[in-house]
Amino acid sequence: MPAIVIEEKCIGCKQCIFACPEANTIIFNLEKKIVEINVERCKSCGLCVEVCPVDALAIAQLVN
Repeated sequence: MPAIVIEEKCIGCKQCIFACPEANTIIFNLEKKIVEINVERCKSCGLCVEVCPVDALAIAQLVN
């Protein structure tokens, strides 16, 4: 299951982008000022979840 962004929590710090080992998987949406996940590229490694300072990311299967 891919990572997901909890939009109301994302502060746009971009730490997840730098932590992701898969190029162009997490992008910054300039209009919304938050990150977005390309679910087709996400390998569900969880590195983005680990580095997020505000818990704005989660692996989809863990979200109820």
